[in-house]
Amino acid sequence: MHYTNKEVDYSGKIKSVLFGVAVGDALGVPVEFKSRQTLSKNPVTDMIGNGTYGLPAGTWSDDSSLTFCLAEALTQDFDLNVIARNFMNWTYENYWTPRGKVFDIGNATQQAISRLAKGEQPDSAGGFDENSNGNGSLMRILPLLFYLLDKPINERFNITKQVSSITHGHIRSVIACFYYLEFAKQILEGKDKFEIYRNLQSEIANYLTSLSISPKEIELFERLLKSDIRKIPEDEIYSSGYVLHTLESSIWCLLTTNCYEEAVLRAVNLGEDTDTTGAVTGGLAGLLYGFDSIPKNWLKQIARYDDIENLAERLSEKIHS
Repeated sequence: MHYTNKEVDYSGKIKSVLFGVAVGDALGVPVEFKSRQTLSKNPVTDMIGNGTYGLPAGTWSDDSSLTFCLAEALTQDFDLNVIARNFMNWTYENYWTPRGKVFDIGNATQQAISRLAKGEQPDSAGGFDENSNGNGSLMRILPLLFYLLDKPINERFNITKQVSSITHGHIRSVIACFYYLEFAKQILEGKDKFEIYRNLQSEIANYLTSLSISPKEIELFERLLKSDIRKIPEDEIYSSGYVLHTLESSIWCLLTTNCYEEAVLRAVNLGEDTDTTGAVTGGLAGLLYGFDSIPKNWLKQIARYDDIENLAERLSEKIHS
């Protein structure tokens, strides 16, 4: 079934996405960089504070900050320059930080924002070389879903490419963002998560092939596009800051669990880039299971709860305008 944005009340969906990302992120912040082996002995089971950055429980990181910066830009008419300006304001003015200070920023994102500050055009500020494929655009891309809703696939791909390229311009990062948003789109359409996974195996592969993208790049996504990722054992699921690892691990966590809480805890306990794996998994899990599925005792600890709720309301109003 295809929805148009005028027919459906998206306020709850947007809230589920924004809080889904923030809660997953905040669960991962205190244990970022810890190994899977370390976490297996003392797994994260609840929202905790201190840890890696010595911050209070409920503190989210750059993943959520940049997600909120994008969502904030989308409360106005779509403009890459506004998105880029919000990213710069976050970096240099502490805009949309949880507690008034940036404490974590990826290298590629920092370099891209520095280029923006020097006047580079937004869609060419991100790194375009193969080594610039960290998860920095994937972690923040989900609010774009609500702008892309009624657009045809070519437009969805091209706009995703533009928004990714503000910080990550290589085709691999673009494909990862595109796959993730297409998965989210079908969740919004009410499809079963396993059905979506199967649908995308043909839909994404066929679409990418039609674009004459290098077959070697498409092959890198083989575990998602050709295999049954659920059957891959945990020790072969990687949770580094590499964009493909983050995408695979988030889909794996979503497909091997049955609720929001299970999905994000599984993601965080994979170790290493815990906040981003938690955020990327949490966004989809929030959308799939709904806002009410996010444990209330976690939500009440989230920094700037009222501001996030207000942002969700304003983005919803824009979509319905």
